[in-house]
Amino acid sequence: MRKIADHLHVKTASLYYHVKDKEQLMQLLTDKISGELVWPETSLPWEEQVYQWADQFRKVLLAHKNAVELFNQTIAVGYERLTQIEKLYQLLVSAGFSDPQVPWIASMLKNYVLGFVAEEVRLNAIAGKEHSSYEELGDKPNGSAPRNNGKGQWDWRCKRQSYGTGENRRRSEKALRFGLQDMRSDRRKE
Repeated sequence: MRKIADHLHVKTASLYYHVKDKEQLMQLLTDKISGELVWPETSLPWEEQVYQWADQFRKVLLAHKNAVELFNQTIAVGYERLTQIEKLYQLLVSAGFSDPQVPWIASMLKNYVLGFVAEEVRLNAIAGKEHSSYEELGDKPNGSAPRNNGKGQWDWRCKRQSYGTGENRRRSEKALRFGLQDMRSDRRKE
């Protein structure tokens, strides 16, 4: 709270006039972020609605620094966040899931997207700096290998990559959809 007050050029006590504590501030932030989520057309097949919801949720989370941590550290109590949960429940009920299944499936979908975005953010952070090894990045970019610098030392630095733009963004969107399809195929096996 002190850092926020400093950033706003006010005293910390002034913040407590507007919010009870850090927990309430985090709840307000997640509610504001949830309000940015745009829902797909209800005329689409339910599977496509889930894909579009997941992609939209991903984009909203990526647009806000530390959004994944905020969502993981708070419970839904605000109007916007509860509205988004209710819409997801309605989508799953209209798809034919039974009432006892709906909260679990909604939770799995939400947690899948949160985990996917957390990993995407982590890879973006790693790709945005020089690396001490390819293992740190998780993959060798463009099939390149470490180079000997001529002094008996290997140069493990790799090119900077952004996972959130261009071709890498399209790969992320495809990977998100693939994971959701894989979850759906497991449902059909039961």
